[in-house]
Order: sequence, then structure tokens, then C-alpha cells
Amino acid sequence: MSKYLNEKLIPKVMAFINTKAIQALKDGMVYSMPLLIVGSIFLILANFPIEAVANALAESGITDILNQAYGATFNISAMVAVIGISYNYVKSEGQEPLSGAIISLSIFLILMPSSVTTESGEVVGGVINKTWTAGQGMIGAIIIGLVVGYIYAWFLKRNIRIKMPAGVPAGVANAFSALIPAGVIITGATVLHGIFSMGFHTTVMEAIYKAIQTPLQGMTDSLGGAILMCFLVPFLWVFGVHGSTIVGGIMSGLLQANTLENQAILDSGKELTIANGGHIVTQQFLDQFINVTGAGLTIGMVIYMVAFARSKQLKTLGRLEMVPAIFNINEPILFGVPVVMNPILAVPFIAMPVISCVIQYFALATGICPLYSGILVPWTCPPIISGFLVGGWRSALLQVIIFILSFLVYLPFIRKVDGMNLKAEEAAANAADDDEDW
Repeated sequence: MSKYLNEKLIPKVMAFINTKAIQALKDGMVYSMPLLIVGSIFLILANFPIEAVANALAESGITDILNQAYGATFNISAMVAVIGISYNYVKSEGQEPLSGAIISLSIFLILMPSSVTTESGEVVGGVINKTWTAGQGMIGAIIIGLVVGYIYAWFLKRNIRIKMPAGVPAGVANAFSALIPAGVIITGATVLHGIFSMGFHTTVMEAIYKAIQTPLQGMTDSLGGAILMCFLVPFLWVFGVHGSTIVGGIMSGLLQANTLENQAILDSGKELTIANGGHIVTQQFLDQFINVTGAGLTIGMVIYMVAFARSKQLKTLGRLEMVPAIFNINEPILFGVPVVMNPILAVPFIAMPVISCVIQYFALATGICPLYSGILVPWTCPPIISGFLVGGWRSALLQVIIFILSFLVYLPFIRKVDGMNLKAEEAAANAADDDEDW
């Protein structure tokens, strides 16, 4: 089985992961993370948990100012994604990427709704609707970023461009190189918009949302979809593949869309519940309960290594790992114990995230813990603090329970490894003594 995975399955998985499209998706989505994390600070302040303070902020007008910053960070994540994905795709093709990214943004705006209907029924045109520049436009942004990036690079790779003579500044030359692909792409997008608008009375972005994004978000929000995601992260790590980056990169678009839609429910004045369309599986679901303390929820193993290990190897590694684990970094023990390619530790390493996934899913589904709003924290934020920030004291308490389970799940397996290491160390020490006596 291990030979099949190493020789057949993993190479195919890596071939897919290393395609230009997946790499552009993974790298392009990262650009929105600083905005989302910083925007979370303004979101927390605008919705301050102490009612008296919140009322004072609202009455003074400060809340509106905070919401302006929140709206300019959270609610443009899809726009940032379309730029980032296209930029990275064109760059991977060895072409000048910025012009392609700008064209992608233009296409994104062409294909999204440009009007809103007020409560009185009046249609206001000529607007950029932030509903579509955030969560609802995320899958459309991914598709547009990849398609426009591919077409733009196709033109340049075949020298279908206006060439300027030597000596012309690079910025000017790049602008003229982009004219022909820009003309073709923008014209094609305009025709496509016309077909959907006049023929189907909708927009391309709305069609993508209904036909693709809604079903995909439903799949990620199911227990089966959540378990599969949480299984793949440690499974890939066992074979030395960075599962956190790969799964997170591919899934981040959908998870962020779920997160942003949850916040949109709150912004509309509704209670964030499943009945009101709230999502269970969001970015926080993965970050704070699956990858917390590192992939595989290895904090339980680290606690054993620090407090109970008998072998020098595990004791030393445990002391070295304790501080990184607090900041959700566990590569030292993944490769030092090791966990990678270790059939004994692979069992709890894969099982623990799945256990955490199931417990968290039912805690959210039953209302024991609140659904996550739009508040995101940096992935290095220490556990318990991160749980409190994204979900209050109940989510922080759930993290503590998960960490206790992590210790119990890892205990028999890491104890077995510890015993094996101790015997090896004792044998090495005896051999060294025999050599000295000789």
C-alpha cells in the first residue's frame, strides 16, 4: 500500500498540485489575507462585545468610520483574488504579469451586476456592488483570473502584440504589448455579458454563483466534505507533502466565501444561524480546529514529549517544539520525531484532525458553539486566544477539550515510539561502554 501511494498516487497528486493553474490559485488567494486579518480588527471594534461601549461608538459616529475600513478590506476580497490569481498565472508563463492582472479586474467588473435595487424598488445603476466583490463573487473571481490569465499569456507567448522599438521605456512597451490581448479579451467579455443580459436576464457572475459556487459551498459545508478536507491535510503530510498549504490553497476560496457570507448575514441584521443560511465550515473551522498547533493537532504529542518522555530524543525535541507549537508551527517534530513516513504515528496524526472536525461540526450544527462570523486571526495566533477571538468563550473551551483529546489520542502511539527510542539509546550507550572497555 505504501509503495503504491509513493510510486503511483502521490506523484499524480503532486503533478496536479504543481500545475500552473493550481499554483496561481494557491499563491493568488494569499494576497487577500492581510486585508481580511486587518479588517477583522475593525470588525471587532465596530461590533464591540460590551454593549455600553458599542452604543457610545455608534452614537459618536465612530462605528460608521470603522465600518468604512471593514468594508474596504473584507468586501473587496474577490477583487483582490482575481488580480492575484491572474498575476501569478501570467508570471508563471514568463510574461509581464501586471497588465494581465489589470485586464482581469476589468473583466471581473464587466461580468458582475452593475446595479442595485433599493427597498423602494428603484434601480440604481453605475455602481460596484460590494456583495459581488466579496464572498458571492469569489468563484467567479477564480474562474476569471485563470481564464483571462491563460488567454493573455497565450497572446504574448505567440508574439501577437504590438512591438515597440528598442529604447522605449519598459512601462510603455508593456502597455502597447497588452493592447491586442486586452482588446480581444474585453470585447469577448462584453459580448458574453450581452448574451447573458439580453438572453437570460442575468449576469455571468450571478450565473456562476447559482450554478457553481452555491453547490460547491454546500459540499464544503457538509460533514462528509469537511471530513475529507480534514483528512487530506495530515494524509499528504505523512508522505512529506505540505498538506496545510496545498489543501488550504485550493479550499481557501470556498472557505473565505463561507466566512464572508456568514458576516453578510450579520450585516443584514439577521441572527447568524443555519436556518438563516449560515455556514458551518469556514476559514476559522480549518485554521482554529484542524491546523491549530500545527497540522495533525500535535499539541498532545508535544505535551507528552515535554512532561513524560523517557528518551533523550523526544525530551529534547519536545522542549524545542513547545514554543513553536504555541504559534501553530510543528515542522520540527514532523521531521524530527519523525511523523513523516512513520506508520506508527500516522494513525493518530490523521485521526486527530478528523475527530476534531466531527466534534467541531456537531458543536456548531447544534448551537453548542456559535457559527463563525467574519473575524479572522493570523494563523500564528496562539490557541485558546484565537478560539476566543473567533467564537467567544465557548469556542475557546472547545479548543481546550480538543487539546485534551489530542493528548489521549497520541498517548499510546507516542509512548510506543518513546519506548523504541529509549531501547535504541540504551543499546547505543551499552555499545559505547563496551568499546571503551575494549
